[in-house]
Amino acid sequence: MTRTPLRPLATVLHARQKGENPDAIEAANKARRHAAMADKQRRRAEGRLLVLGLAFFVAFGVIGMRMAALASSVPEEPRAVVAGNPIIGQRSDIVDRNGRILATNLQTHSLYAHPRDMIDPVRVARELATIFPEMDEADLLKDFTGDRRFLWIRRQLSPEQMQAVHDIGSPGLLFGPREMRLYPNGPVAAHILGGARYGREGVSSAEVIGVAGVERHFDSFLRDPANEGAPLQLSLDLTIQAVTEQVLAGGMSIMNAKGASSVLMDIHTGEIVAMASLPDFDPNNRPSVPTTGDQSDSPLFNRAVQGVYELGSVFKIFPIAQALELGLVNADTMIDTQGPLTWGRFRITDFRNYGPRLSTTDVIVHSSNIGTARIAMQIGAERQQDFLRNLGFLEPTQVEMVEAPTGRPLLPRNWSDISTMTISYGHGLSTSPLHLAAGYASLLNGGTLVRPTLLRQDNPVPGPRVISEAVSAQSRSMLRQVVTSGTASFAEVEGYAVGGKTGTADKPRAAGGGYYDDKVIATFASVFPANDPKYILIVTLDEPSENSGVEPRRTAGWTAVPVAAEMIRRVAPLLGLRPQVDRPQQVGVTLTSN
Repeated sequence: MTRTPLRPLATVLHARQKGENPDAIEAANKARRHAAMADKQRRRAEGRLLVLGLAFFVAFGVIGMRMAALASSVPEEPRAVVAGNPIIGQRSDIVDRNGRILATNLQTHSLYAHPRDMIDPVRVARELATIFPEMDEADLLKDFTGDRRFLWIRRQLSPEQMQAVHDIGSPGLLFGPREMRLYPNGPVAAHILGGARYGREGVSSAEVIGVAGVERHFDSFLRDPANEGAPLQLSLDLTIQAVTEQVLAGGMSIMNAKGASSVLMDIHTGEIVAMASLPDFDPNNRPSVPTTGDQSDSPLFNRAVQGVYELGSVFKIFPIAQALELGLVNADTMIDTQGPLTWGRFRITDFRNYGPRLSTTDVIVHSSNIGTARIAMQIGAERQQDFLRNLGFLEPTQVEMVEAPTGRPLLPRNWSDISTMTISYGHGLSTSPLHLAAGYASLLNGGTLVRPTLLRQDNPVPGPRVISEAVSAQSRSMLRQVVTSGTASFAEVEGYAVGGKTGTADKPRAAGGGYYDDKVIATFASVFPANDPKYILIVTLDEPSENSGVEPRRTAGWTAVPVAAEMIRRVAPLLGLRPQVDRPQQVGVTLTSN
């Protein structure tokens, strides 16, 4: 920019020649310069105002368009955006078939420490050891005075414990909100529910993950926010489950057994209404898995699903039904039961001798090993395998528990003729009580295959047919006669027409081979009512001994049967079954007048 001098020499000389005042020239030049500067500043200000006006116009235009877009959009719930994989603390409830709570969440708090913020760590350690007796004061003080900046103290607190810790008044003790898994019924249905624990943890939340049972099997469903908290409904009935466990525990104690299990199943749908295994545990305080000893002695072991045993004579109804279906025998066919039955170096005998010949029905009623073995040989190994495979005895059950695959049946390496005979009366093939329940249901419900399930079935689909309805009815009739005139007379429950079969199998030795002479697995497999089948009940006792007599009695007729009868007596009314009692005929009275 070129600046004009205020007093140009030529202009001053010219003014002097004309006799004018040269100072007027400077004043005029200053006025022109100030006017030019003012014009320039005005134009600059106008330009800034224009830019600012355009900026406001654009901003209000954007805001207006955004408001229009929001007004025309569909409302949505806001979602929090968290970096990485967020911790999902919520978990759906588990309920029984009637909607009653089996497992739920409870709001609680964790306790953690910032040792560097503690003013008096000695007093804090002493007070915490008083509130939590399982904690060691010396260990706490060592942690508080060390180099650690963060320390978990308790994963969950009761309200009383939280208040006691709050009263300590230390700024280094902090609480974090979280949810804990609560089983309000304690040990009821413990093996089915399984249990849960904390997975990933933060100071303000923690995820709850299943560790066993249905909690583990349905873990993804229970933790999925997309389910919007919808509960998982099981087929169990909480009341019947509690009664079942109560009766089973009493029977286990009276019969001096080391363990027991039971399965109550809907015969048509396969729904498990109650399933118990003893000893049990409280899932609110689930014990740790044992690292030594026999795992089957642990309270965590589910005898009904994981335990595979030679179940004895309860198997005899299967070869009898198959032979009836194949037309090899009928209910009155006479079977040679003369003993012993020798096959190579093996000898098959009966518990009692009922004569050289028995009808097919009496083979079941009197539980003849020899008669059942002879019928099995008519069937043959291949057809026997096919029949048992169709009933699900050769593979683990598909019930909705993570433990199910571990209950794999133990099969003979070589399914020989002697295997065919021994398997027919429940030796040489080890299966679980749940296998047995499903097999009995399929056999006795009219002949259609049943798969056990822990989920409530509102619209069950019948399975494929395994035997005819006629053979199914004959099988129920035979099992009813076992109770009325056979080895299960203690199973008679007035009004409920119980049918069933006893089974007493010697326990195999853990080492050295062979069987114990004084240890058995006693089982009673039953159906009720036999004339209109609704439910299957399996009761199994491990090493029972009924000692009221001179000598111990270990057979199922003396041990498992009375327990099952009491269970039916207690649960049948709860299942809505009305007892069918024959009323005596009314005595007629004739009124006469004098």
